[in-house]
Amino acid sequence: MTDLDSISRKILRELTKDGRISNLALAEKVGLSPSACLRRVQELEKRGVIKGYRARLDSKQTGRGFSVYVAVGLAVHSQKSQRDFETAMSRAPEVTECHNIAGAFEYLLRVEVADLEAYKSFHTDTLGIVPHVRSITSYMVMETTKDDRG
Repeated sequence: MTDLDSISRKILRELTKDGRISNLALAEKVGLSPSACLRRVQELEKRGVIKGYRARLDSKQTGRGFSVYVAVGLAVHSQKSQRDFETAMSRAPEVTECHNIAGAFEYLLRVEVADLEAYKSFHTDTLGIVPHVRSITSYMVMETTKDDRG
């Protein structure tokens, strides 16, 4: 993102706040004509800086109001074991994010479920049966005070 000028950064900030903002309103907020603004947005999309647009859902209203970050350590450190783990997590609808990280654990997951009972089921019946999982450390989210994810 280092090759983006200040106008492109403003466009990205506004689109992150509201991906459904009209081009006219966006142009006004960033100080461009509507046609120049549209060209900028299209160029950012073409370059892959903007990868897409999505709806932000209220997790409580969708029955997924219980969030847990899960640190997972693997017993076997091979490409195959990592690939197998990543495949298993991509198939688990409860897993909304899966990050391969550096540090004491290999993976950090964001898991969204209805409640503690549903998390226990995921922990035991999904995560607990994946080969090569050595350790599972769960961090239950008590409150989210900031979430800028688009």
